[in-house]
Amino acid sequence: MGKLMVRLPEGDGEETMMSRSVTAARCAALVGPYTSGKTTLLEALLLQAGALHRKGSVTEGTSLGDSAPEARARQMTTEPNFAHCSYLDETWSFIDCPGSIELAQDVHSALMGVDVVVVVAPPEPARCLTLAPIFKFLDDYQIPHILFVNRMDKASARVRDILEALQSISERPLMLRQVPIREGEEITGFVDLVSERAWRYNLNKQSDLIEMPEQVKDREEAARRELLESLADFDDGLLEQLLEDKVPAPAEIYEQLSKDLAEDLIVPVLFGSAEQGHGITRLWKALRHETPDPATTAARLGVPEGTDLAASVIRTYHAPHTGKMSIARVWRGELKDGDNLGSERVSGLYRLMGPENQKAASAGAGDLVALGRMDSVAAGELLTEAGRRDDAGLVWPEVPKPVFTLSIRPHNRQDEVKLTASLAKLTEEDPSLVLEHNDDTNEMLLRGQGDIHLKLAVDRLKSRFNVEVDATRPQTAYKETIRKATKQHSRFKRQTGGHGQFGDVHVEIRPLPRGEGFAFVDKVVGGSVPRQYIGAVEHGAKEYLARGPLGFPVVDVSVTLYDGQYHSVDSSDQAFKTVARMAMAEGLPNCEPVLLEPIYEVTISVPSEFTNKVHSLVSARRGQILGFEMRAGWKGWDDLKCHLPEEELQDLIIELRSLTVGVGSFDWRFDHLQELTGRLADQVISQRQAAD
Repeated sequence: MGKLMVRLPEGDGEETMMSRSVTAARCAALVGPYTSGKTTLLEALLLQAGALHRKGSVTEGTSLGDSAPEARARQMTTEPNFAHCSYLDETWSFIDCPGSIELAQDVHSALMGVDVVVVVAPPEPARCLTLAPIFKFLDDYQIPHILFVNRMDKASARVRDILEALQSISERPLMLRQVPIREGEEITGFVDLVSERAWRYNLNKQSDLIEMPEQVKDREEAARRELLESLADFDDGLLEQLLEDKVPAPAEIYEQLSKDLAEDLIVPVLFGSAEQGHGITRLWKALRHETPDPATTAARLGVPEGTDLAASVIRTYHAPHTGKMSIARVWRGELKDGDNLGSERVSGLYRLMGPENQKAASAGAGDLVALGRMDSVAAGELLTEAGRRDDAGLVWPEVPKPVFTLSIRPHNRQDEVKLTASLAKLTEEDPSLVLEHNDDTNEMLLRGQGDIHLKLAVDRLKSRFNVEVDATRPQTAYKETIRKATKQHSRFKRQTGGHGQFGDVHVEIRPLPRGEGFAFVDKVVGGSVPRQYIGAVEHGAKEYLARGPLGFPVVDVSVTLYDGQYHSVDSSDQAFKTVARMAMAEGLPNCEPVLLEPIYEVTISVPSEFTNKVHSLVSARRGQILGFEMRAGWKGWDDLKCHLPEEELQDLIIELRSLTVGVGSFDWRFDHLQELTGRLADQVISQRQAAD
């Protein structure tokens, strides 16, 4: 695509003219834990590129990102923010991703459309553990990433201590690209380890080139040697030069860094302060010169080869006034407003800049754009000139299993249909939201990744779809069963003018082994109950079991019909169904009914340093520990298996994350029903009776 002569303003220290190929538009994502400063970093990058005239503030609600009312109210990123700019005649798109682990699905899907990720890390070693799930995901999907340690102007820890804490959670080697220049306790600049040039920070401006201070030289030499030795692990030619005490040329080092980053072999580490504008130009240069091109990314993601149009959808959302929007990354070809892609027509093509949709006539390779009103298109699909392909085999992340639940109902009963339609849109946008109906408790359940996740969904129902809901803790799906057998004779007789109602049954009610459900046995002989009424007796007995004497569904019960009477005129299906219900209602209280609570098999995953705390957590929640083992594929993590009652599972994720600096998680499945007796059972039963 031609050559462009550019002057490198800062960072690499190469104040010289060099040529490089101008590539297609590239895309970077900013990820990191809550309060790491991602949105502020986006502001600083856009300001440096001239896309903003002034840097906004998250706390003051003036930032380009976090413009949604939910984000403003919480002063946190609640959904991906999109922006684009041009820097030194190159086109870039940025995605500022949410930091809360509860919103990981939004992050993971966004990362399926980027060439590189900037991981924004806090400067406190104790908080570095919060990055463990992010590093694991990036390495699992081989996504190139650069580490930017933010807020170094406020750091009290040494860079080496921060790096050690971060390396403990990264499978890839972290390669420090700079060493700080300190004046007292303040970091005033840095030395680039490749160019060996020193720079002094300026507030929200480019840094000044200075002479390398004497007190930094020893640290710089040691750090540079460590950098080169680490790079030599991936290149025999570089290793040979080091063994012969030759000094590699800077251009050769940069080339090796770019190659290793593209293959997700290394993680370059930069530092600075987004709030002060420190290190921003250096980060820009790393992005420009080391980020892979879209063709490399497309191959990594499994985009089929070819020459025609190829674009993948990474996110869909429903805007109040414009309808459904599909965020897509164009890998090759040209996409125009009004194009027909199979049966779908592009009804609007937009570049996203924070809350604004900027009309565009076309989009080319590398561009990140929003497509209007493509109603049948879903995230993860490939768009081609022939139409959408959901079988293209693109790399796509697994949806995490829900770990928190709310029972929801419309505040106004007239909104029931509207609520269902609105939730369908939200769950399409975010597959980690799951809507279910619990037949046992007759509740509509909204499941997700935590308290914040579900509260955001409730807020969006109101702000975007004008549906207000009442959200409460869901009921536990208790059951009941019986401990002993009984025989019951019941008669139903009613005379009302004309045909009356008559039914008479003798039944035996017996308990069944746990998990057997319901069994009906016909032992009638001699026609005491005619064949045509046997089914009605079974139906009536099952109908009663929906709510037993304790107030809960009855399970593991056998009903045997062995005798009865009928009337040739007054007997009917309805009469025998009614008398069967009567027999169950009269007989079950004599069978020692007992409450059953659901028990789940739960696998809790935490860093090993928190395993003992999780033992105590499980014990405090009436759990039974089954054992623990190292978590497969996770360095320094454990999986603890246990049995936990459903009642104790409800808010487990909140306490678990509180104990594990936000990184603990769990998987679950129903295992069995277990008898519950004593004070807890009495409380459950009395609460049920009071609710009636």
